[in-house]
Amino acid sequence: MKQLHIITPVKDSIDSTLDTAQAILSSDIKVPYTYTIYNDFSTPENTQRLKEASKQMGFNLVNLSDLTDHPSPNYLLVLQKTQQEAIEADAGLLIVESDVTVQKDTLQALYDGALQCNACGIAASITTDENGVINFPYLYAKGRKPGVYDEKKRISFCCTLLTPEFLRAFDFHLLDASKNWFDVTISHESINHGFHNYLFINLPVLHRPHGSRPWKQLKYTNPLKYYWLKFTKGLDKI
Repeated sequence: MKQLHIITPVKDSIDSTLDTAQAILSSDIKVPYTYTIYNDFSTPENTQRLKEASKQMGFNLVNLSDLTDHPSPNYLLVLQKTQQEAIEADAGLLIVESDVTVQKDTLQALYDGALQCNACGIAASITTDENGVINFPYLYAKGRKPGVYDEKKRISFCCTLLTPEFLRAFDFHLLDASKNWFDVTISHESINHGFHNYLFINLPVLHRPHGSRPWKQLKYTNPLKYYWLKFTKGLDKI
C-alpha cells in the first residue's frame, strides 16, 4: 500500500461536508494521498458551493451527473470507480462520510495500523458523539477498552480503510445493484476472502449520524414513518 485515496460521497449536506473536508485537509498525513468528494446529484446551488470550495480548499470534485443519469444514491458507482483507481495506484481506499470529523492523526494512524495488522482487509475508526461516547453504528462496541479489535461483526464506512489486497480480491461489480449501501456486504466479503477486519477504538472520530441523509433521523423520532418510507419507497436498502 503506497498511498491513500481518500473519498467522501455526498448529496446536499454541504456544511457538514465542508467540515469533513477541512478536517481531512488539515490532518497530519505523511503518506502520499489524494482527496476527492463525489457529488451525488446535489442541488445546483450546493453543487456550485462544492465547486467554489474545491478551488479554495484544494480537494478534487467529481460530479456524478457527468458520469451517469442514474438517480441518487450512486454509492455503487463510486465504489466501483474508486476500487479500480486504488488498485491501479496500489492505494488504500479510505472512505470518510460527510457526517464525520476526523482528528489530526486519524488517517495516518489508520494507514499505519492497517499495515501492521495481520492480513488486514478493512481498518475502521470507532465513532463517537460530541461527548466522546461511542455511538451508531458501533453501539455493539460500547464498554470496550481502547485498543484494536479483530472484528467479526459488521464494519461501517464512516471512516474506513479498505486495503489494496482486499480490493484486488473482491470485485465490487459483484455487489447487488438493487441495494443502496454496501458496508455490511463488503465487510462480510472481506472475512469470506480470508482477511481480517479491525476496529480501532483508540482512533475515535466524531460522527453525527445521518447528517448526510436527514430523513433517516425519523428512525429515532418517528420510527413508523421511517419504516413506511423504507418499505413503500424502497429506500435505504442494505
